Amino acid sequence: MSTETDQKSGHGSANPSTWLFLIIGLGAFAIGTAEFAAMSLVPLVAHRFALSVPQAGWTVVFYALGVCIGAPIIALASAGRAHRSTLIATMLFYTLGNALSAAAPNAICLFLFRFLTGLPHGAYFSTASLVAASLVAPEKRASAVGRVFLGLTSATIAGVPLANLLAQISGWRIVFGLIATLSCLTTWLLWRFIPHNADLPQTSLREEVRALRNKRVCLILAIGGIGFGSLFCVYTYLASIMTAVTHADPSFTPLILAIFGIGLTIGTSICSHLADRKMSTTLGGVLILGAVSTALFPLASRSLIPLGIDIFFIGASGGLSAVVSAYLLSVARKGKNLAVALSHSAFNIANALGPWLGGLAITAGMGWTSVGWVGCALSLTALGLFFVELFQYNHVDTCAEMEPS
Repeated sequence: MSTETDQKSGHGSANPSTWLFLIIGLGAFAIGTAEFAAMSLVPLVAHRFALSVPQAGWTVVFYALGVCIGAPIIALASAGRAHRSTLIATMLFYTLGNALSAAAPNAICLFLFRFLTGLPHGAYFSTASLVAASLVAPEKRASAVGRVFLGLTSATIAGVPLANLLAQISGWRIVFGLIATLSCLTTWLLWRFIPHNADLPQTSLREEVRALRNKRVCLILAIGGIGFGSLFCVYTYLASIMTAVTHADPSFTPLILAIFGIGLTIGTSICSHLADRKMSTTLGGVLILGAVSTALFPLASRSLIPLGIDIFFIGASGGLSAVVSAYLLSVARKGKNLAVALSHSAFNIANALGPWLGGLAITAGMGWTSVGWVGCALSLTALGLFFVELFQYNHVDTCAEMEPS
Protein backbone atom coordinates (compact mmCIF):
# COMPACT_ATOMS: atom_id res chain seq x y z
CA MET A 1 0.00 0.00 0.00
CA SER A 2 1.40 3.40 -0.95
CA THR A 3 1.52 6.39 1.30
CA GLU A 4 -1.39 8.74 1.77
CA THR A 5 0.38 11.27 -0.46
CA ASP A 6 0.70 8.74 -3.25
CA GLN A 7 -2.95 7.82 -2.93
CA LYS A 8 -4.14 11.41 -3.14
CA SER A 9 -1.85 12.33 -6.00
CA GLY A 10 -3.14 9.52 -8.15
CA HIS A 11 0.34 8.86 -9.60
CA GLY A 12 1.72 5.44 -10.35
CA SER A 13 0.65 2.66 -12.67
CA ALA A 14 -0.70 0.56 -9.84
CA ASN A 15 -2.43 3.18 -7.75
CA PRO A 16 -4.00 1.31 -4.80
CA SER A 17 -6.83 3.84 -4.53
CA THR A 18 -8.03 2.87 -8.02
CA TRP A 19 -8.46 -0.74 -6.94
CA LEU A 20 -10.19 0.34 -3.74
CA PHE A 21 -12.68 2.41 -5.72
CA LEU A 22 -13.34 -0.47 -8.14
CA ILE A 23 -13.91 -3.08 -5.43
CA ILE A 24 -16.05 -0.79 -3.30
CA GLY A 25 -17.93 0.23 -6.44
CA LEU A 26 -18.68 -3.42 -7.24
CA GLY A 27 -20.40 -3.74 -3.88
CA ALA A 28 -22.36 -0.57 -4.62
CA PHE A 29 -23.31 -2.06 -7.99
CA ALA A 30 -24.69 -5.19 -6.30
CA ILE A 31 -26.66 -3.12 -3.79
CA GLY A 32 -27.96 -0.78 -6.49
CA THR A 33 -29.12 -3.68 -8.64
CA ALA A 34 -30.96 -5.25 -5.71
CA GLU A 35 -32.57 -1.99 -4.57
CA PHE A 36 -33.77 -0.71 -7.92
CA ALA A 37 -34.49 -4.07 -9.56
CA ALA A 38 -36.90 -4.88 -6.73
CA MET A 39 -39.00 -1.89 -7.78
CA SER A 40 -39.21 -3.03 -11.38
CA LEU A 41 -40.11 -6.55 -10.20
CA VAL A 42 -43.18 -5.39 -8.28
CA PRO A 43 -45.68 -6.46 -11.00
CA LEU A 44 -44.10 -9.93 -11.22
CA VAL A 45 -44.17 -10.38 -7.44
CA ALA A 46 -47.81 -9.26 -7.43
CA HIS A 47 -48.69 -11.89 -10.03
CA ARG A 48 -46.77 -14.68 -8.28
CA PHE A 49 -48.38 -14.15 -4.87
CA ALA A 50 -51.81 -12.91 -6.08
CA LEU A 51 -51.35 -9.39 -4.68
CA SER A 52 -52.32 -5.98 -5.99
CA VAL A 53 -49.44 -3.89 -7.32
CA PRO A 54 -49.54 -1.49 -4.33
CA GLN A 55 -49.53 -4.51 -1.96
CA ALA A 56 -46.54 -6.03 -3.77
CA GLY A 57 -44.86 -2.63 -3.41
CA TRP A 58 -44.34 -3.54 0.25
CA THR A 59 -41.28 -5.50 -0.91
CA VAL A 60 -39.75 -2.08 -1.60
CA VAL A 61 -41.10 -0.58 1.62
CA PHE A 62 -39.76 -3.37 3.87
CA TYR A 63 -36.31 -3.13 2.28
CA ALA A 64 -36.34 0.61 2.90
CA LEU A 65 -37.38 0.08 6.51
CA GLY A 66 -34.45 -2.31 6.94
CA VAL A 67 -32.06 0.35 5.69
CA CYS A 68 -33.57 2.99 7.97
CA ILE A 69 -33.20 0.81 11.05
CA GLY A 70 -29.96 -0.92 10.18
CA ALA A 71 -27.91 2.10 9.06
CA PRO A 72 -27.67 3.93 12.42
CA ILE A 73 -27.54 0.75 14.52
CA ILE A 74 -24.66 -0.78 12.54
CA ALA A 75 -22.87 2.57 12.28
CA LEU A 76 -22.92 2.93 16.07
CA ALA A 77 -22.02 -0.72 16.64
CA SER A 78 -19.02 -0.38 14.30
CA ALA A 79 -17.69 2.78 15.99
CA GLY A 80 -14.05 2.15 16.85
CA ARG A 81 -13.88 -0.93 14.61
CA ALA A 82 -11.82 -1.42 11.45
CA HIS A 83 -13.51 -0.09 8.32
CA ARG A 84 -12.26 -3.10 6.37
CA SER A 85 -14.10 -5.45 8.73
CA THR A 86 -17.30 -3.39 8.49
CA LEU A 87 -17.25 -3.49 4.70
CA ILE A 88 -16.74 -7.27 4.65
CA ALA A 89 -19.36 -8.01 7.31
CA THR A 90 -22.05 -5.84 5.73
CA MET A 91 -21.53 -7.32 2.27
CA LEU A 92 -21.59 -10.87 3.67
CA PHE A 93 -24.91 -10.13 5.38
CA TYR A 94 -26.19 -8.66 2.11
CA THR A 95 -25.32 -11.91 0.35
CA LEU A 96 -27.35 -13.89 2.88
CA GLY A 97 -30.37 -11.60 2.62
CA ASN A 98 -30.58 -11.87 -1.16
CA ALA A 99 -30.13 -15.62 -1.08
CA LEU A 100 -33.05 -15.92 1.34
CA SER A 101 -35.15 -13.59 -0.83
CA ALA A 102 -34.58 -15.83 -3.84
CA ALA A 103 -35.99 -18.78 -1.89
CA ALA A 104 -38.94 -16.99 -0.22
CA PRO A 105 -41.94 -19.39 -0.17
CA ASN A 106 -44.61 -16.70 0.28
CA ALA A 107 -45.16 -12.95 0.34
CA ILE A 108 -44.75 -12.61 4.12
CA CYS A 109 -41.35 -14.32 4.02
CA LEU A 110 -40.30 -12.19 1.07
CA PHE A 111 -41.20 -9.01 2.97
CA LEU A 112 -39.19 -10.23 5.98
CA PHE A 113 -36.16 -11.22 3.91
CA ARG A 114 -36.18 -7.87 2.08
CA PHE A 115 -36.19 -6.16 5.48
CA LEU A 116 -33.16 -8.22 6.57
CA THR A 117 -31.38 -7.49 3.27
CA GLY A 118 -31.80 -3.77 3.81
CA LEU A 119 -30.15 -3.74 7.25
CA PRO A 120 -26.48 -3.52 6.06
CA HIS A 121 -27.16 -1.20 3.10
CA GLY A 122 -26.55 2.15 4.81
CA ALA A 123 -23.58 1.00 6.87
CA TYR A 124 -21.82 -0.25 3.74
CA PHE A 125 -22.27 3.06 1.93
CA SER A 126 -21.34 5.22 4.91
CA THR A 127 -18.12 3.29 5.48
CA ALA A 128 -17.34 3.22 1.76
CA SER A 129 -17.92 7.00 1.52
CA LEU A 130 -15.54 7.68 4.41
CA VAL A 131 -12.85 5.48 2.88
CA ALA A 132 -13.31 7.13 -0.53
CA ALA A 133 -13.14 10.64 0.93
CA SER A 134 -9.87 9.74 2.68
CA LEU A 135 -8.22 8.84 -0.65
CA VAL A 136 -8.41 12.33 -2.19
CA ALA A 137 -7.67 15.96 -1.36
CA PRO A 138 -10.36 17.86 0.61
CA GLU A 139 -11.55 19.86 -2.39
CA LYS A 140 -12.30 16.61 -4.28
CA ARG A 141 -14.23 14.75 -1.59
CA ALA A 142 -17.68 15.32 -3.10
CA SER A 143 -16.39 13.78 -6.32
CA ALA A 144 -14.96 10.85 -4.37
CA VAL A 145 -18.30 10.22 -2.68
CA GLY A 146 -19.89 10.52 -6.11
CA ARG A 147 -17.60 7.75 -7.40
CA VAL A 148 -18.96 5.43 -4.73
CA PHE A 149 -22.51 6.29 -5.78
CA LEU A 150 -21.60 5.73 -9.44
CA GLY A 151 -21.31 2.04 -8.60
CA LEU A 152 -24.94 2.18 -7.52
CA THR A 153 -26.13 4.33 -10.41
CA SER A 154 -24.35 2.21 -13.02
CA ALA A 155 -26.46 -0.67 -11.76
CA THR A 156 -29.52 1.17 -13.03
CA ILE A 157 -28.00 1.20 -16.54
CA ALA A 158 -26.81 -2.40 -16.75
CA GLY A 159 -27.89 -4.39 -13.69
CA VAL A 160 -31.54 -3.35 -13.40
CA PRO A 161 -32.56 -3.64 -17.09
CA LEU A 162 -30.79 -7.00 -17.31
CA ALA A 163 -32.48 -8.12 -14.10
CA ASN A 164 -35.87 -7.07 -15.45
CA LEU A 165 -35.25 -8.93 -18.69
CA LEU A 166 -34.14 -12.10 -16.88
CA ALA A 167 -37.15 -11.84 -14.57
CA GLN A 168 -39.52 -11.71 -17.56
CA ILE A 169 -37.87 -14.81 -18.98
CA SER A 170 -37.12 -16.91 -15.88
CA GLY A 171 -38.97 -15.29 -12.98
CA TRP A 172 -37.98 -12.80 -10.28
CA ARG A 173 -36.23 -15.38 -8.07
CA ILE A 174 -33.27 -15.68 -10.41
CA VAL A 175 -32.61 -11.96 -9.99
CA PHE A 176 -32.10 -12.19 -6.24
CA GLY A 177 -30.05 -15.36 -6.71
CA LEU A 178 -27.66 -13.65 -9.12
CA ILE A 179 -27.38 -10.61 -6.85
CA ALA A 180 -26.47 -12.93 -3.97
CA THR A 181 -23.73 -14.44 -6.16
CA LEU A 182 -22.36 -11.01 -7.06
CA SER A 183 -22.45 -9.93 -3.42
CA CYS A 184 -20.56 -13.07 -2.43
CA LEU A 185 -17.87 -12.30 -5.03
CA THR A 186 -17.59 -8.76 -3.67
CA THR A 187 -17.21 -10.09 -0.13
CA TRP A 188 -14.27 -12.24 -1.24
CA LEU A 189 -12.64 -9.34 -3.12
CA LEU A 190 -12.96 -7.10 -0.07
CA TRP A 191 -11.39 -9.77 2.14
CA ARG A 192 -8.65 -10.53 -0.38
CA PHE A 193 -7.61 -7.09 -1.60
CA ILE A 194 -8.62 -4.37 0.87
CA PRO A 195 -5.44 -3.90 2.94
CA HIS A 196 -5.57 -3.92 6.73
CA ASN A 197 -3.77 -0.57 6.85
CA ALA A 198 -6.45 1.17 4.76
CA ASP A 199 -8.41 2.13 7.86
CA LEU A 200 -9.12 5.70 8.96
CA PRO A 201 -8.75 7.18 12.42
CA GLN A 202 -11.67 5.82 14.44
CA THR A 203 -14.25 7.82 16.33
CA SER A 204 -15.84 6.79 19.59
CA LEU A 205 -19.48 5.94 20.12
CA ARG A 206 -19.96 9.21 22.02
CA GLU A 207 -18.48 11.25 19.16
CA GLU A 208 -20.75 9.54 16.65
CA VAL A 209 -23.88 10.17 18.72
CA ARG A 210 -23.05 13.87 18.80
CA ALA A 211 -24.09 14.03 15.16
CA LEU A 212 -27.71 13.66 16.30
CA ARG A 213 -27.39 16.86 18.36
CA ASN A 214 -26.46 18.88 15.28
CA LYS A 215 -29.69 20.55 14.09
CA ARG A 216 -28.16 21.33 10.72
CA VAL A 217 -27.40 17.65 10.13
CA CYS A 218 -31.02 16.81 10.91
CA LEU A 219 -32.27 19.46 8.48
CA ILE A 220 -30.07 18.18 5.65
CA LEU A 221 -31.24 14.63 6.37
CA ALA A 222 -34.85 15.83 6.07
CA ILE A 223 -34.07 17.47 2.72
CA GLY A 224 -32.60 14.22 1.43
CA GLY A 225 -35.36 12.01 2.82
CA ILE A 226 -38.22 14.06 1.41
CA GLY A 227 -36.56 15.14 -1.82
CA PHE A 228 -35.45 11.66 -2.84
CA GLY A 229 -39.00 10.38 -2.28
CA SER A 230 -39.95 12.25 -5.45
CA LEU A 231 -37.85 9.93 -7.59
CA PHE A 232 -38.98 6.72 -5.89
CA CYS A 233 -42.65 7.72 -6.09
CA VAL A 234 -42.46 7.60 -9.89
CA TYR A 235 -39.87 4.86 -10.37
CA THR A 236 -41.65 2.24 -8.28
CA TYR A 237 -44.75 2.28 -10.49
CA LEU A 238 -42.98 2.95 -13.79
CA ALA A 239 -43.35 -0.57 -15.19
CA SER A 240 -47.08 -0.62 -14.40
CA ILE A 241 -47.59 2.88 -15.85
CA MET A 242 -45.90 1.85 -19.09
CA THR A 243 -48.45 -0.94 -19.43
CA ALA A 244 -51.59 0.87 -18.23
CA VAL A 245 -50.99 4.41 -19.53
CA THR A 246 -48.27 4.41 -22.17
CA HIS A 247 -49.56 1.08 -23.60
CA ALA A 248 -45.98 0.14 -24.45
CA ASP A 249 -44.88 -3.39 -25.18
CA PRO A 250 -43.20 -4.97 -22.11
CA SER A 251 -40.01 -5.34 -24.16
CA PHE A 252 -39.54 -1.57 -23.89
CA THR A 253 -39.45 -1.64 -20.10
CA PRO A 254 -35.72 -2.53 -19.85
CA LEU A 255 -34.94 0.28 -22.31
CA ILE A 256 -36.79 2.91 -20.25
CA LEU A 257 -35.16 1.59 -17.08
CA ALA A 258 -31.76 1.94 -18.76
CA ILE A 259 -32.58 5.53 -19.77
CA PHE A 260 -33.45 6.26 -16.15
CA GLY A 261 -30.13 4.73 -15.13
CA ILE A 262 -28.19 6.82 -17.64
CA GLY A 263 -29.85 9.94 -16.29
CA LEU A 264 -29.11 8.91 -12.71
CA THR A 265 -25.46 8.19 -13.50
CA ILE A 266 -24.89 11.40 -15.44
CA GLY A 267 -26.76 13.42 -12.82
CA THR A 268 -24.71 11.91 -9.99
CA SER A 269 -21.43 12.54 -11.80
CA ILE A 270 -22.27 16.15 -12.70
CA CYS A 271 -23.77 17.00 -9.30
CA SER A 272 -20.84 15.57 -7.34
CA HIS A 273 -18.35 17.58 -9.39
CA LEU A 274 -20.43 20.76 -9.13
CA ALA A 275 -20.72 20.22 -5.37
CA ASP A 276 -16.92 20.43 -5.10
CA ARG A 277 -17.31 24.07 -6.19
CA LYS A 278 -20.78 25.24 -5.04
CA MET A 279 -22.45 22.74 -2.77
CA SER A 280 -25.52 24.75 -1.71
CA THR A 281 -26.22 25.95 -5.25
CA THR A 282 -25.98 22.38 -6.53
CA LEU A 283 -28.34 21.10 -3.84
CA GLY A 284 -30.97 23.71 -4.67
CA GLY A 285 -30.63 23.16 -8.41
CA VAL A 286 -31.10 19.40 -8.25
CA LEU A 287 -34.23 19.82 -6.10
CA ILE A 288 -35.69 22.17 -8.72
CA LEU A 289 -34.88 19.62 -11.43
CA GLY A 290 -36.77 16.96 -9.47
CA ALA A 291 -39.82 19.19 -9.06
CA VAL A 292 -40.02 20.17 -12.73
CA SER A 293 -39.38 16.69 -14.17
CA THR A 294 -41.97 14.97 -11.95
CA ALA A 295 -44.53 17.71 -12.63
CA LEU A 296 -44.18 16.95 -16.36
CA PHE A 297 -44.47 13.19 -15.84
CA PRO A 298 -48.30 12.88 -16.12
CA LEU A 299 -48.19 14.51 -19.56
CA ALA A 300 -45.01 12.78 -20.75
CA SER A 301 -46.16 9.28 -19.71
CA ARG A 302 -48.79 9.07 -22.47
CA SER A 303 -46.22 8.55 -25.21
CA LEU A 304 -43.04 6.49 -25.20
CA ILE A 305 -40.55 9.09 -26.51
CA PRO A 306 -41.61 11.94 -24.17
CA LEU A 307 -41.65 9.38 -21.35
CA GLY A 308 -38.06 8.41 -22.08
CA ILE A 309 -36.92 12.04 -22.13
CA ASP A 310 -38.69 12.88 -18.86
CA ILE A 311 -37.48 9.71 -17.15
CA PHE A 312 -33.91 10.71 -18.04
CA PHE A 313 -34.30 13.99 -16.13
CA ILE A 314 -36.12 12.32 -13.22
CA GLY A 315 -33.16 9.96 -13.01
CA ALA A 316 -30.72 12.90 -13.17
CA SER A 317 -32.42 14.42 -10.14
CA GLY A 318 -31.13 11.40 -8.22
CA GLY A 319 -27.78 13.20 -8.08
CA LEU A 320 -29.31 14.57 -4.88
CA SER A 321 -28.02 11.53 -2.97
CA ALA A 322 -24.33 12.22 -3.60
CA VAL A 323 -24.74 15.93 -2.83
CA VAL A 324 -26.54 15.29 0.46
CA SER A 325 -23.90 12.74 1.55
CA ALA A 326 -21.06 15.12 0.73
CA TYR A 327 -22.88 17.97 2.46
CA LEU A 328 -23.17 15.88 5.62
CA LEU A 329 -19.45 15.11 5.53
CA SER A 330 -18.92 18.87 5.41
CA VAL A 331 -20.99 19.76 8.47
CA ALA A 332 -21.10 16.64 10.70
CA ARG A 333 -17.72 17.23 12.37
CA LYS A 334 -16.87 14.19 14.53
CA GLY A 335 -19.99 12.14 13.79
CA LYS A 336 -19.36 11.66 10.07
CA ASN A 337 -19.92 7.88 10.01
CA LEU A 338 -23.31 8.06 11.71
CA ALA A 339 -24.34 11.15 9.73
CA VAL A 340 -23.65 9.52 6.35
CA ALA A 341 -25.26 6.28 7.53
CA LEU A 342 -28.33 8.26 8.50
CA SER A 343 -28.36 9.79 5.02
CA HIS A 344 -29.06 6.32 3.68
CA SER A 345 -31.78 5.92 6.27
CA ALA A 346 -33.18 9.19 4.94
CA PHE A 347 -32.93 8.03 1.33
CA ASN A 348 -34.76 4.86 2.20
CA ILE A 349 -37.39 6.69 4.18
CA ALA A 350 -37.82 8.30 0.77
CA ASN A 351 -37.84 4.80 -0.71
CA ALA A 352 -40.76 3.95 1.57
CA LEU A 353 -42.45 7.37 1.61
CA GLY A 354 -42.57 7.82 -2.16
CA PRO A 355 -44.15 4.44 -3.05
CA TRP A 356 -46.52 4.68 -0.08
CA LEU A 357 -47.83 8.13 -1.00
CA GLY A 358 -47.94 7.19 -4.67
CA GLY A 359 -49.86 4.02 -3.82
CA LEU A 360 -52.35 6.04 -1.76
CA ALA A 361 -52.95 8.35 -4.72
CA ILE A 362 -53.47 5.41 -7.08
CA THR A 363 -55.82 3.49 -4.78
CA ALA A 364 -57.78 6.71 -4.11
CA GLY A 365 -58.73 6.72 -7.78
CA MET A 366 -56.48 9.59 -8.87
CA GLY A 367 -54.94 7.47 -11.63
CA TRP A 368 -51.53 6.00 -12.30
CA THR A 369 -49.98 9.29 -13.42
CA SER A 370 -50.87 10.99 -10.13
CA VAL A 371 -47.52 9.74 -8.83
CA GLY A 372 -45.95 12.57 -10.80
CA TRP A 373 -47.88 15.23 -8.87
CA VAL A 374 -47.08 13.49 -5.58
CA GLY A 375 -43.41 13.44 -6.53
CA CYS A 376 -43.50 17.13 -7.42
CA ALA A 377 -45.04 17.96 -4.04
CA LEU A 378 -42.23 16.07 -2.29
CA SER A 379 -39.53 17.92 -4.26
CA LEU A 380 -41.12 21.29 -3.50
CA THR A 381 -41.33 20.43 0.20
CA ALA A 382 -37.64 19.54 0.22
CA LEU A 383 -36.88 22.75 -1.65
CA GLY A 384 -38.67 24.73 1.07
CA LEU A 385 -36.50 23.04 3.71
CA PHE A 386 -33.45 23.85 1.60
CA PHE A 387 -34.27 27.57 1.75
CA VAL A 388 -34.68 27.29 5.51
CA GLU A 389 -31.20 25.72 5.72
CA LEU A 390 -29.78 28.29 3.31
CA PHE A 391 -30.93 31.33 5.25
CA GLN A 392 -30.56 29.94 8.77
CA TYR A 393 -26.91 28.86 8.48
CA ASN A 394 -23.72 30.09 6.91
CA HIS A 395 -23.75 27.48 4.17
CA VAL A 396 -20.73 25.42 3.15
CA ASP A 397 -19.91 25.96 -0.51
CA THR A 398 -17.03 23.55 -1.04
CA CYS A 399 -15.75 20.28 0.33
CA ALA A 400 -12.43 21.99 1.04
CA GLU A 401 -14.11 23.42 4.13
CA MET A 402 -14.62 19.95 5.51
CA GLU A 403 -12.98 19.22 8.82
CA PRO A 404 -10.36 16.50 8.32
CA SER A 405 -11.38 13.06 9.49
